[in-house]
Parts: sequence; structure tokens; C-alpha cells
Amino acid sequence: MKSEIAHVLGLLYGTKEYDILVETERQYQCLKESQSEWYEKSRFFCPDGCGSCCHNFEPDLLECEALYMAAWLLENQNDNALKIADEVFPFDNGKTCPFFNADNSYHCSIYGGRPFVCRLFGASCSGGKNGERVWRPCRFYPESMLAKRNPPVEKRQYAGKEAEKLFSSLPPVMTDVMEQAVSVSPDSVETVLLRDLLPGTIRRLLWIFTMNGNDNDTPRGSPNNSAA
Repeated sequence: MKSEIAHVLGLLYGTKEYDILVETERQYQCLKESQSEWYEKSRFFCPDGCGSCCHNFEPDLLECEALYMAAWLLENQNDNALKIADEVFPFDNGKTCPFFNADNSYHCSIYGGRPFVCRLFGASCSGGKNGERVWRPCRFYPESMLAKRNPPVEKRQYAGKEAEKLFSSLPPVMTDVMEQAVSVSPDSVETVLLRDLLPGTIRRLLWIFTMNGNDNDTPRGSPNNSAA
């Protein structure tokens, strides 16, 4: 797997943050792989250009999610990362997630760095009674599109066995995924609102870059020798 934060990882080599980021990226990849069969068999993708789940919503982040988001921004959108470190979110409009870009048809401006809840939304099960999985279509999914599926899908809760019969697959269970996420940094299991946690997390990584022997603002410089 090619890392989306390879340069940042080089600058953090040997730190606690490095270990957290490596494990978080591994879990993101595992989640992607566990969802791939569901998408392939169910063909249950979000409607093009929807973004309804980003309205009136801002995710709370675990420490590992904030670290990964900060690292991803520093790696892939360094200018925006430095603005956010100063508590300026370029796309913030007060009505959507601060990373929602209305001018882009895909909307999420940090898709590769998004947290677990955004990766799970619309493609996860819940834990039902007696440990059985339950699934229901996204509440924003148009009923007209559900009705056109073969067989038609209703906007209701389906028992796991019923849903698996319909789609020959089931997505991962959200609570199971989040339990694994909490285990990445067990000393910090509280979640904090994105806008309250991310700026300080970016500043923290920039400070570690300096302490780790790189006094440049950008992670695009050469990783320190210990990462070789």
C-alpha cells in the first residue's frame, strides 16, 4: 500500500505520532478493503454530487483521526494546513462540514484524510440484538432510486440475513470499526469537535518536525536520516 502521508511519516520517524499514524492508515486501508466487496456486490454507491451528510454536520475526532487529518493536509495541501493552524478554515461557511467544497462536484476537500465516520457513512451496519448485524439505507438516499433497484429497497431497517440475501454481502459494523480506532491511542479516547482539535494538532506536528531536526514549515523537505 502506498502511503498518502509518506513524507510526513519520514519527518516523524521514531515518535509516538509516527506509530499512531502508521496504525491509523493501516486501519483506514483495512476498512476500505472490507467495504470493497460490499460496493462490488451491492452497487450501493452514494448518488453523484450528493453531499447531504456534510450539511449541518461537523465530525468529532479521536486523537488518531486528528493526527492523520493534520498529516494528510501537511502532505497534500500544505498551504491550507498552515491556514488551519492559524484557525482559518478555507471552505468554512457555518452551514456544512468546514471541509465541504460547494464548488467541487465531489464536495469533500480532504477525501483522503477524512475520519472514520465519513468513511463509514452509508456503508456500514449497526449491531443489533443478540449480536446480529442490521443494515438500513442512508437516510439521504432518494427513495426514487431505491425503488428502481432490482429488487426494490425500502427505507427501513433490514436484519443482517435479510440484507445479505438481497446483496450477497454486508458492510462492516460501525461499532467494531470504532472500537479498533479507539485502541490506536488508548490514552486519548475522548472525541473533540474537528475545528477545536485540528488547528492545535497541525501546530503540534510542525513543532515535532522542528524538534526532529527539520526546521522547515513544509513536509516536502527530505526526511531525516533515521527514516531511511
